[in-house]
Amino acid sequence: MTDLALVDSLLSASTHPDPAFPRFHPRPAQGWINDPNGISYINGRYHVFFQYNPDSARHSQIQWGHVSSPDLVRWEEHPVALSPQPGGPDSAGCWTGVVTSDGGVPTAAYSGVRDHGGHSQVVIARGSGDLVTWAQDGHVAASMPDDPFVTAVRDPFIFRFNGARYAMQGAGLADGRAALLLYTVEDMNDWKYQGIWLTTADPVAAVHTPAEIWECPQLVQVPSDSSDAWVMMFSLWLTEDQHEHINGVGHLVGSLTEDPATGLPVFTPQSGGKSDLGRDFYAPQIVQLSSGTSPDSSPAALLWGWANEGPGRDGRRGRTQAKIDDAGWAGVLTHPRVLSVVDGALAVSPAPEVDAYRGPMIAAGATGAVVLPGFAEVLVGGGVGSDPVELVLGSGAEAQVVYSGPLAAGEELRIFLDASLVEVYRSGAVATTLRAYPAPGEEWQLTVPAGATADVWELTRPA
Repeated sequence: MTDLALVDSLLSASTHPDPAFPRFHPRPAQGWINDPNGISYINGRYHVFFQYNPDSARHSQIQWGHVSSPDLVRWEEHPVALSPQPGGPDSAGCWTGVVTSDGGVPTAAYSGVRDHGGHSQVVIARGSGDLVTWAQDGHVAASMPDDPFVTAVRDPFIFRFNGARYAMQGAGLADGRAALLLYTVEDMNDWKYQGIWLTTADPVAAVHTPAEIWECPQLVQVPSDSSDAWVMMFSLWLTEDQHEHINGVGHLVGSLTEDPATGLPVFTPQSGGKSDLGRDFYAPQIVQLSSGTSPDSSPAALLWGWANEGPGRDGRRGRTQAKIDDAGWAGVLTHPRVLSVVDGALAVSPAPEVDAYRGPMIAAGATGAVVLPGFAEVLVGGGVGSDPVELVLGSGAEAQVVYSGPLAAGEELRIFLDASLVEVYRSGAVATTLRAYPAPGEEWQLTVPAGATADVWELTRPA
């Protein structure tokens, strides 16, 4: 596939036959996608991999898809990066993992499962300098720990502390607790297991991140209004989850210190909460770009999440599996998001680069009821009363309230509509990610409360 064909495959979103298909969140035209993987910034490009089944809109025989961008706006789709190896440690799928530079060589560390229902192992693959070509030799860097108390392990994540490289994996324990396992990684080919690092027995974790297995664990350092904070994030897996994820995603905010006896890092959670308030958000991945506050004010860390398809949730009209199969695609990744900590709480905002999607302004200082196009950005501010901001799809008996939330004085809401994907960012707080599917002829309508105004832009692709 030539570079031109790669670019054209993403530009074709504007002519995709399904009106629910997003135009401003890059993904292949067909197939299933879920967890963002291997997010990295290497050799001047952002790389976002994702779990991918190109052959159907169902979760099966998972590979790694791949898009990249120099600026978070102009994206190229690349060939499949990692595929299950027949007879190998990932024969049942190449699952969640990370990409890092190991001595200048792009290196993927991901969960591989040899057979369906088997235990996960950390599998290593090496990439070319442009991360487009990958060599998979089936090397296993870490197997299931030799600990009968650990019953499930998945989703490696690599972080650095005090000049050393560490890794962690999410886990489930025999007594029903969720846990994190810690590894030292002096050699990417041979991870050293250091034991159970944190569990839901911790009182702060018990309140904010309840789960049976902590999936997709993340640990990054982000700016804070006091001092740099460490944010640990988990996808909160329960036995009954079938891509519904009732517990969603939670996080802990705390400190990372060195154990004087072992020299290993110790994470101490101090607060926490939900990482997104929408029912359609799961399995985010964060890339650490710098340690804490960078001198040029660029983000220290960026997050992408997965917005899944599915039946209607919370009164919203959804898609049946038959409709998803007919459409031939499933899953969207969110905009990249900047993380910070304000007054001990996580704050999430869209990466400033997405401003480039703003096209012509179609309303300024609007009040009352405002009709929106299907691809739009809205900025709402100036609230003084108790009435909510409401985003409604359709009218009459078929109308559905997709989002409803208050607007306090001094707050701003920034809302993105991209066909069937809705992202709502509240200043100084976490985002809300939702899916909703317009029927033919249906319009979006925003109700702006008294005292507030809305500016509206149509989204366009930059030249």
